[in-house]
Amino acid sequence: MSKTKAVFGILPTEASAKQAADALKAAGFSADDISALFPDRSGTKDFAHEQNTKAPEGAATGAGVGGVVGGGLGWLAGIGALAIPGVGPLIAAGPILAALSGVAAGAVVGGLTGTLIGLGIPEIEAKRYEGKVKDGNILLSVHAESSEEIDRAKKIFENAGADDISYTEEASVAAEAKTGTR
Repeated sequence: MSKTKAVFGILPTEASAKQAADALKAAGFSADDISALFPDRSGTKDFAHEQNTKAPEGAATGAGVGGVVGGGLGWLAGIGALAIPGVGPLIAAGPILAALSGVAAGAVVGGLTGTLIGLGIPEIEAKRYEGKVKDGNILLSVHAESSEEIDRAKKIFENAGADDISYTEEASVAAEAKTGTR
């Protein structure tokens, strides 16, 4: 399992998340390396009902999710809607979507906190991040390969008003998806 570094931060609004994501892109980070996770505020009854059925609650991608995200974060790779047991409806983009898809389908125990821990976030921070996402905040992360990239990403997060900025080594989701390892 390969290890990469990632910087995580909690942003209070979609506008601040867009600001940070756009700044990361402008700083040379790839759209494939940026992840976002936030509550689905569309509030559709169909989606809420779907999360209570025995049918797979997995990712539902498409124009509807792109519309929810608006033009703001629509350029991120792999946008999908998820229903995470105990957390509710979320929208995810980037590598975190692959990690959360198994949770949404009921294949992983531990929900969002367990997935975040699996991505290399310490348990106490993962629990705090889950609580903040449940409260309407946005979790943004970016993969970084060097200490210079880590510092640059942290500064971008700070400038966008992020809280709880952290850095960690994480298992490479993309590498695991290619090799089938976990």
